[in-house]
Amino acid sequence: MLHIMTLSWQPGLTREQRDGALARRAQWQYPEGLQVLGEYWTAAEQPAVVVVFEAAEFVPIMELTLTWGDVFQIATYPAVSAEEGLRIGPEALQRRRV
Repeated sequence: MLHIMTLSWQPGLTREQRDGALARRAQWQYPEGLQVLGEYWTAAEQPAVVVVFEAAEFVPIMELTLTWGDVFQIATYPAVSAEEGLRIGPEALQRRRV
C-alpha cells in the first residue's frame, strides 16, 4: 500500500540536535519491508521532510517512527495516485449514496 509520511521538526530543538539528525540520516537505512519511492527535504519547518513509500505491513512504519520520533513529529497517511483515485472514486461515491 502507498503511504505519504511527513516529518516536522520537534519544537525546541537546538541547532546541534538538528545537525546531529542530518549526520544520523547520512548513516541510516530505511527498514526492511519499506520501499521508498521518494524522499524530499523541504525548505520549511513543517514539514521538513516528505517520504513517499510502499509498505505491506505496519512493522517497518512503526520502526521508522520509533527511530526518528525524538527529532521529528511524524504523520503517516495512506494514499493512492491521482490515476488510481479517479478510477476508484466513482465506485466509492456510488456506495456512499446508498
